[in-house]
Amino acid sequence: MGFSWARLGTWAVALLIGAVYGVAGTIGQAAAWGPVPIGLVIALIGVAALLVAVRLLVSDRWAAAATGLGATVAALVFSGRGPGGSVVVPAPAEGEISTGLLWTIIVPLIAAIVVGWPSSTVAKQAAPEESN
Repeated sequence: MGFSWARLGTWAVALLIGAVYGVAGTIGQAAAWGPVPIGLVIALIGVAALLVAVRLLVSDRWAAAATGLGATVAALVFSGRGPGGSVVVPAPAEGEISTGLLWTIIVPLIAAIVVGWPSSTVAKQAAPEESN
């Protein structure tokens, strides 16, 4: 695959979509239902589904990588202290696991798995054809 403006546009849109979902996931990951971090679970399922959908629909690893990069950068940017001192992802209480920390670690891992997964065209080429 060579360079094309359409491909570059696809990557830019994928980066933007990943960033939007990264912001939404960063805000929503803190929701809990009792001891269950339901916000984190839903956000991780959502980002995994988004990355898989982009990879399957566009058939381009770079588009999925751009989506994962957008989500990761948004998670990192919005996890820190804002210019006015506000904090979107608060620090956990002593002895508790930080869902924000898990979110910022697991999102790039999911992106790496989706981007690194073998494409279906490679699997079809490697499989021997059956003769009838």
